[in-house]
Parts: sequence; C-alpha cells; structure tokens
Amino acid sequence: MDIISLIIFLAVGALAGWLAGIIMKGRGFGAIGNIVVGVVGAVLGGYVFGFLGITTGSLLGSIVMATIGAVILLFLISLVKKI
Repeated sequence: MDIISLIIFLAVGALAGWLAGIIMKGRGFGAIGNIVVGVVGAVLGGYVFGFLGITTGSLLGSIVMATIGAVILLFLISLVKKI
C-alpha cells in the first residue's frame, strides 16, 4: 500500500466514522476515534457485504460500505456498554 492509498483509506474511514456518528445520533468518538471506527467499520462492512455477495468498485460504494459497517460497529458498542 503506497502513501496515497493509505491517505485515501484514512479519509474514507474518517468520513464513514463521521457519517456513522451522525446516523447513530452523536455516538461518535471525536476525529481520531471516528477514523478508527470508520476503518474498523470498513473492514466489518467488507466482511458483511462479502458474505452477502455484494462487491463495490467505486469510491462512493466504498464510503457506503464503510459507513454501514461503522453504524453496525457503533450499534454493537452501544449494546456492550449497556451490559
């Protein structure tokens, strides 16, 4: 992975984490936390979409997939916090 790919990956993660924080009504974790949630959400979204047989080839598709994964991750975190 070259530096440009890493920057794009982190930017998509940050955007996905920020969008997931908005969707989940303020459950974001700040700038660095949103990047982490977005990157982990992108991996989770990749597994979920791959399991369903859905692939994305565009940047917009990657952002949607990462956002859905980040929303799932934030939901799971909120469930764990309730226990």
